[in-house]
Amino acid sequence: MRFLLQRTAFYLFTAWAAITLNFLIPRLVPGDPVQSLISRNQGRISADAIASLRVLFGLDRDQNMWEQYVDYWRQILHGDLGLSFTFFPTPVSTVIGDSLPWTVGLVGVTTVVSFLLGTALGVGAGWRRGSWVDALLPATTFLSSIPYFWLGLVAIAVFTGPGSFFPSSGGYEPGLVPAFDQYFVPSAVRHSVLPAATILVSSMSGWILSMRNMMVTVSSEDYITVAHAKGLSERRVALGYAARNALLPNVSGFALSLGFIVGGTLLVEIVFSYPGLGYQLFQAVGYKDYPLMQGIFLIITVSVLVANLLADVAYLLLDPRTRKS
Repeated sequence: MRFLLQRTAFYLFTAWAAITLNFLIPRLVPGDPVQSLISRNQGRISADAIASLRVLFGLDRDQNMWEQYVDYWRQILHGDLGLSFTFFPTPVSTVIGDSLPWTVGLVGVTTVVSFLLGTALGVGAGWRRGSWVDALLPATTFLSSIPYFWLGLVAIAVFTGPGSFFPSSGGYEPGLVPAFDQYFVPSAVRHSVLPAATILVSSMSGWILSMRNMMVTVSSEDYITVAHAKGLSERRVALGYAARNALLPNVSGFALSLGFIVGGTLLVEIVFSYPGLGYQLFQAVGYKDYPLMQGIFLIITVSVLVANLLADVAYLLLDPRTRKS
């Protein structure tokens, strides 16, 4: 319990520091969303409207930096992330709420599937060295070194085109209304196949490599020899002794991957114009949409911290040495 309290306090401090940086950075860079909005409307905005916009965006010149900081925390605690400039006057929380399910559905499913498949294949490759699974090692090494977005570009060039089953961009067919019906769901699945396959192929290779190398290391430990000497079955030794201990480093990596699910695989979403948080972040940077950027960074930060806390809990459950210390 003391360990969990210490880790929770550490993550709360980290969250405070990240939110503070999230507040300061947009205010230290040149320009602001109000000036961009004025330019976008070719200056056809009254002085009163400009003053109101500055208040809405939390950039009131009558407030000092400390007052803006206090107001920013008050807004966060009330769930108010401000108004998006790109989709003005839509709230940032609404924009994120519309994009988050796409990212979680695409990157979340592929991350979990790639971890399970990669870990299982890595256990087999490391435990049975020289088998056909272990022979896939050169291919996995090559695939794990290829960036996601490059595989995405190759997939678009090879599998899309006139008459192809796979679309090259978007999350669903134009004209459809997002709903769980017989028209939208098949279209959304068809649009997600290539982005999901791109992420799955590259990320699964990394899990295979890391798990295989850990299994090889663990297989030479004394407690594995003792387990064999007790007459335990091969499967029990492989899964209950070797794989359980070899899995610990992968748990940390998987927790970080879960945290970055919310941010999505940015370049993949850009390549396929997939309507997730990563693509929204790309648009926000292009339009200097500081409130939307702040909101997305905040969601990503909180997700990563929660995922790391879950990893610490998983370590407590998997490794008795952690509980003893």
